Amino acid sequence: MSSVDQALRIIVMGVSGCGKSSLSQSLSEALHLRMKDGDELHLPESVAKMSAGIALQDEDRWPWLDRIASYLKSSETENGPGGIVACSALKKIYRDRIRQQAGPVVFVFLEGPPELIRQRMQQRVGHYMQPGLLDSQLQTLEKPTTDETDVITLSIDQPLAQIAEQALHALRAQASEALT
Repeated sequence: MSSVDQALRIIVMGVSGCGKSSLSQSLSEALHLRMKDGDELHLPESVAKMSAGIALQDEDRWPWLDRIASYLKSSETENGPGGIVACSALKKIYRDRIRQQAGPVVFVFLEGPPELIRQRMQQRVGHYMQPGLLDSQLQTLEKPTTDETDVITLSIDQPLAQIAEQALHALRAQASEALT
């Protein structure tokens, strides 16, 4: 990997159950970047709400988004800033808040059919996010639009290795464009 790859701040985003953590881990290994699951940065009160099947509100998310941005901003590698966070980033205002506080960020948006995501959520063991909250997340989701030029959209209806390869290719292409 070049130092361009090492200078990336990446958010792997999408609704719960889309594969954010798995892809983040794969990209972390391929790019030699620190990775944090955004779930680890929630306040205990927010985890308790989600465990009880209660959807988070914006006021629950602001401190969480600030911790995510802080993690990305402070993540350093031997070649400079860089890090990956798995984070839902469901609304544009959430993505904008991260951008404003963390600096340049690339978002990798994982999207797929709700039925597939629900099936994945039901198969998970030991995760506090209840499958019943998927509908709330889908209603909250504001899919990135073309004016968000720092977003790479990938479909989850393929094997993880293929998604990771597509993400790496798109990240490298975006980094190359930034140099020209």
